[in-house]
Amino acid sequence: MTTETVDARRAAAALGLGDGTEPPNLLLIDDDAPLRRMLVRALERRGFRVHAVAGAQEALPVAQNVKPEFAVVDMRLEDGNGLELVKKLREIHPRMRIVILTGYGNIATAVAAIKAGAVDYLAKPTDADSITNALLYAGSSLPPPPCKPMSADRVRWEHIQRVYEQCGRNVSETARRLGMHRRTLQRILHKRAPRE
Repeated sequence: MTTETVDARRAAAALGLGDGTEPPNLLLIDDDAPLRRMLVRALERRGFRVHAVAGAQEALPVAQNVKPEFAVVDMRLEDGNGLELVKKLREIHPRMRIVILTGYGNIATAVAAIKAGAVDYLAKPTDADSITNALLYAGSSLPPPPCKPMSADRVRWEHIQRVYEQCGRNVSETARRLGMHRRTLQRILHKRAPRE
């Protein structure tokens, strides 16, 4: 048994989610297969018994059978909406601690995630330590900041991508709403996301 396993068990027990003798169950719902595989390995090393699925349709039967104490839910799933799934998961297990993951971080969505019943909201890319901290944090205020928060360039890029998607991938409309020149926007959209 690793140190992380003991910590996850104790933390779950301190939250009233188990007795500390068994690894806590965690339901991971993300349609990005490589990310899902990486998170399964990393979260298992941190002491969780991970049940990973690709979408909302698979998630509900697993949640009914397993009754997980924790869940990590991607906001945008191919077969559903993460916010709606959070509400359904909370109906199955009202004390379940849920973290929402999304590629598009913004305040309005964060507020909606918390209102739906999530304990925290993390923008992708994120790591298993940030997820674990958010799931297991027992304080009355916000959890500690991530070890590697997104850079200002990455936050800007994420915001532009979000508005672009909301405008139906229409460059002219996105440029108008962001108050920038169309060609400047096109250059930004053709660049890769900043690493951090």
